[in-house]
Amino acid sequence: MDNVADPINLRIAARVRGERTTRRWSLDELATRAGVSKAMISRIERGEVSPTAALLGRLSGAFGITLSLLLAEDEQPRGPVRRTDQPVWRDPATGYLRRQVAASASIPIELTEVDLPAGASVALPASAYAFIAQVMWVLEGRLSFVEDGVTVDIGPGDSYALGAPVDRMFRNDGGEPCRYLVVVLRR
Repeated sequence: MDNVADPINLRIAARVRGERTTRRWSLDELATRAGVSKAMISRIERGEVSPTAALLGRLSGAFGITLSLLLAEDEQPRGPVRRTDQPVWRDPATGYLRRQVAASASIPIELTEVDLPAGASVALPASAYAFIAQVMWVLEGRLSFVEDGVTVDIGPGDSYALGAPVDRMFRNDGGEPCRYLVVVLRR
């Protein structure tokens, strides 16, 4: 995690602080709910670190919101959202890239395009899935998906509907990047 206050880190900082404040949670309460140290949350809220996907997954799960909504800038405008205007976030630990194709608090469906570099893996906790239904569709490359200790290999054109909330791992064991679309339905 870098010690650089760039615009996306500042936006994440404001969002985490805002979500915590709205709920009237102390740093201790959020730390307990998310399983993240109070010191780390404080550094995130000050924009001092680039949090990883796994860390953001723990925070979004504690808040009961999707990772997409945690990363979202503001309410998505009506009408076309050009690719160049879709928010993009890169995990500093893995290079995992999320493009927010569609995410709005007022619409219960989210679309996220993910680029997972060769050799990279991202683990997300069960808490990040407790309030959503999700389907993945692999567009390019291969994705090894680990759910409840079972690994499933998903190739181009294959889709996979996620089951009950459990810890999950998204892995690219191949030599080429993997690109997939995630469709989320908030319950």
